Amino acid sequence: MILKYLPLFIISALFVCGCATTEYKSLPEAPVKKIVEKPKGIYHKVQKGETLFRVAKSYGVSVEDVISANNIPNAAAIEIGQLLLIPGANEVKVISTTSTPDENKEEFIWPIKGKVISYFKDHRGEGINKGVDIQANEGDVVKAVREGKVVLADYMSAYHQTVMIDHGDGFISVYSKNRKLLVKLGEHVSKGDSVAEVGTEAGKSFLHFEIRKGKEATNPLFYLP
Repeated sequence: MILKYLPLFIISALFVCGCATTEYKSLPEAPVKKIVEKPKGIYHKVQKGETLFRVAKSYGVSVEDVISANNIPNAAAIEIGQLLLIPGANEVKVISTTSTPDENKEEFIWPIKGKVISYFKDHRGEGINKGVDIQANEGDVVKAVREGKVVLADYMSAYHQTVMIDHGDGFISVYSKNRKLLVKLGEHVSKGDSVAEVGTEAGKSFLHFEIRKGKEATNPLFYLP
């Protein structure tokens, strides 16, 4: 009854204030589920003598694509019987274990036999390993992993006595921490030729070995048998 004696503008003000104090909260949005698409391709079963390099080349894809599709860690080597997802492939290929002389030229061999004591991207002091360190005896002979041309045969700080071989298809191999070099700049070498002798650093005898694709260092274990 009191309201009818109040001026109209006061009643309006009370009505507006009352409305202003009412808050409406929106309902929380339902989380959006991400749909993870499986990469398209086929699975290849690794056979004896196959490397990531050979498998990738046979299917016409890059080594990096195979590594990414299978989440292969830096310290891992593929094993006989392992299934590899080959992205983009639509049929299984039979990879010959016997290569022709021309095909064999593109395959890599180990520069020296020994235990890997430091892997690709391992931390080394303040830096990161751009290749692998292979344990050996001082004076052991280092071999060229593929045919190519010597583009460096000299002393380099941090690398010491070093040989670099350009294989003519975008790949360069690097052999360092040597005590003696057995090749000269500009010399042509064949796969398996002697290029250096293993040296010793900080009481350890080992070869530091790299494979570079263009200007980028890659994991040598993905190319070696």
